[in-house]
Amino acid sequence: MIASYEHTHFVDSTKPVWNYSLFSDSDISNFQNGTHYRLYEIFGSHPRKVLDTSGYYFAVWAPNATYVSVIGNFNDWNPAAHPLFVRLEKSGIWEGFIPNLPKGEVYKYHIRGFNNKETVKGDPFANFWERRPNTASITWELGYSWHDQEWMNFRKDHNRLDRPWSVYEVHLASWMRPDKFDEESYNSYDQIREQLVPYVKEMGFTHVELMPVMEFPFDGSWGYQGAGYFAPTSRFGDPQSFMTLVDAFHAAGIGVLLDWVPSHFPYDSHGLFMFDGTNTYEYADMRKGFHPDWNSYIFNYKRGEVKSFLISSGRFWCDRFHADGIRVDAVSSMLKLNYSRKKDQWEPNEYGGDGNIEAIAFIKDLNETLFRDFPDIQTIAEEATDWPGISKPTFAGGLGFGMKWMMGWMHDTLDYFKADPLFRKDLQNKFTFSMMYFYDENFMLPLSHDEVVHGKSPMLYKMPGDDWQKFANLRLMYSYMFTHPGGKLLFMGDEFGATAEWNYKSELQWDLLKYDSHRMLKDCLRDLNLLLRNEPALYENQFRSEGFEWIDLSHRNESVIVFRRKGKLPENDLLVILNMTPTVRNDWKIYASGKPAWKEIFNSDLKKYWGTGDVLNPDPVVKLVDENQNRYEINIHLPPLGAVILK
Repeated sequence: MIASYEHTHFVDSTKPVWNYSLFSDSDISNFQNGTHYRLYEIFGSHPRKVLDTSGYYFAVWAPNATYVSVIGNFNDWNPAAHPLFVRLEKSGIWEGFIPNLPKGEVYKYHIRGFNNKETVKGDPFANFWERRPNTASITWELGYSWHDQEWMNFRKDHNRLDRPWSVYEVHLASWMRPDKFDEESYNSYDQIREQLVPYVKEMGFTHVELMPVMEFPFDGSWGYQGAGYFAPTSRFGDPQSFMTLVDAFHAAGIGVLLDWVPSHFPYDSHGLFMFDGTNTYEYADMRKGFHPDWNSYIFNYKRGEVKSFLISSGRFWCDRFHADGIRVDAVSSMLKLNYSRKKDQWEPNEYGGDGNIEAIAFIKDLNETLFRDFPDIQTIAEEATDWPGISKPTFAGGLGFGMKWMMGWMHDTLDYFKADPLFRKDLQNKFTFSMMYFYDENFMLPLSHDEVVHGKSPMLYKMPGDDWQKFANLRLMYSYMFTHPGGKLLFMGDEFGATAEWNYKSELQWDLLKYDSHRMLKDCLRDLNLLLRNEPALYENQFRSEGFEWIDLSHRNESVIVFRRKGKLPENDLLVILNMTPTVRNDWKIYASGKPAWKEIFNSDLKKYWGTGDVLNPDPVVKLVDENQNRYEINIHLPPLGAVILK
């Protein structure tokens, strides 16, 4: 990187614009070729000192512009006051240094672009934005003294695929509010740190996943319609305050995953859409460039500058904010040219297929770059099709993600548990189907925000039966989830049985915890998290076929299902017995090889979980039935709508 300057242009006597550059020729070449992944170091606004004069350097990409200037309160928003310079004629990069400009100044770019169309845009690389509804960028710097060196040194031990993965998905605005009835009432990052971090630690989750914190204009998008790909939202404070939140999670031994949206962006006038008067960041062909589901625009993955922009954004959060991974939203929509499109609304690729070839190349490069530079993080795909190799390495023909959301498991599991227990015997194939394809990918089991909105009902009310049965069913489903192979993800509020759908305008129903049923469900979920952390059989081989074995699928009519989870050492094996009906089954016999002694280490029907507490197995009777095969008969009692785990 080469910094150069030329004191050539004065607009007024107090704040001249200097022709100053941070770009080298190789920066420009890599930017254009889609191979520059640290653009945040040179684009945007950066505090600099030139010839002993402090100020801010600005750089913006506007390839179709004929004039670009920086406007703000400091020059009365005058487009003629501070024009930028073209770095090279064909680079599309406009830059300049404004001396004496302080930190905290609001600014935008005035752009005269295609057909002399004039636009006023925020800075795509800004690190800080005004709080909405204001839309200007803010001069800032990202200096921060991190205190998480121990976590960073050893986080590979937390983020490996053979470690426990239990993720708490959080929408920061609505997890808790100072005034639960006021949607304009936000806790600050500091207040969130004081409240959320100890809660997640108490509950035993290994990671949090934050729904998009990248700056976005409309609360109703939940952050998935972003404008600032290099800035945490100012709704809760400044960037350093967000850093302290990440720091605090790390101090508590909790990893931080960030939702990230490289699939589409909104048409807000201050954002990326038609940035310099024409399709700069988005495809010009609206068969590829417009997303009908979200009324938004799709990045032009074929354009090198856009690819550099996006991969730089993904890298930025791992680099500057110490993110432990990113969950990439809506991957299916990126991969498929015909995603949510009718036959006449899309055009096949050059080989006649429906894959977006340049998006596939972008995703592979993204994962290769992130795992190369940050080998101890994870990338996780939200991908809902049967596209092969999502979580396989690129050298093996895959897309290179670390994990993939298992949407099929989620749909099948909810369909099964929604059914009246009387009819579950007819749905057993749906219940067991997940293990038919589980080893195709590294799967994470998601019960996400999407399942408790838009009329789908909260988790508790998906369950059949009276109140007791609803809670028993939910404890049973969570027990199954936490003993099924793969990572786990649970949306906030599900842990204590919210009775209303999630509403981003309010806060979670914390008042429900005054009722035993909800408080004890929360205790059950906490204990499942602790069980996951403490039992190697639940995580050591969670993505390997030797980590799971069906023991009994032959009692369909009784809807009793038994499987075994296996770690690296046989003595850590667990037997999981699920009684899917409200019928108590005493003296139930299970046949399994292994040890002559088993003990009950978990029972979802305990009184402390608001269960009956009547059906326990303090000392299961075990009898050798086949000495040659080391096979034993285990006699236990099965609680109603209950899960029992033996070790």
